[in-house]
Amino acid sequence: MRRADRLFRLVELLRSRGIVTGAWLAEQLQVSLRTLYRDIQDLTLSGVPIEGEAGVGYRLRYRMDVPPLLFDPAELEALLVGSRMVQAWGDADLAQAATAALAKIHNVLPELLRREAQQAQLFIPSYPDNRPPFLTELRRSIRQKHVVHMAYVREDGTPSERDLWPLGLFFWGHAWTLIGWCQLRDTFRHFRVDRIQQMEVLIERYPDQPGQRLNDYFDELERQNHIKITQR
Repeated sequence: MRRADRLFRLVELLRSRGIVTGAWLAEQLQVSLRTLYRDIQDLTLSGVPIEGEAGVGYRLRYRMDVPPLLFDPAELEALLVGSRMVQAWGDADLAQAATAALAKIHNVLPELLRREAQQAQLFIPSYPDNRPPFLTELRRSIRQKHVVHMAYVREDGTPSERDLWPLGLFFWGHAWTLIGWCQLRDTFRHFRVDRIQQMEVLIERYPDQPGQRLNDYFDELERQNHIKITQR
């Protein structure tokens, strides 16, 4: 086991129990007591709130000003990638929120984990076309259940206008898609967000109507395509 992985494991053991003896910790980690004491000292110096002493026992002290945000390297990289994807491909509000979230994570990480985060060689390129207009308005409309009126141009250049119940946004790696209940067609429809020419968020709110919800769209998709959608 790499030393970094052993230190993460040590912290997890301390989080999962009350006071534990050094002998028990050393047995779980398959290291000598001398190695365990050195690991505890290094973690303490890096900011992990461990208290106790050799021959008595150790515990992790929970404090409101030191949240237990402790991840292994893979978990930390997953958080970094996800946040950077939102920074690159989300709308301006989401990108700002992701930046703030990353700053909060970095601020409360122990020094050991902070170094791991700074050394992660994972980058998400950002391009102007990644952020089509109206993403912020659509997100808010979905959350607040506001009907939207939009002018749209199909792939073949045909224009149309319609009122829509916005239900969900999906990112496919190159384009955002809006799924909604179309009042014009009285059925579910999906639209490329970058093809929306104009949009107005109406005062009218749409109801939580059985058969016209996002989960109903997923159910219909599963029936038609014989697939199982697990991320709902």
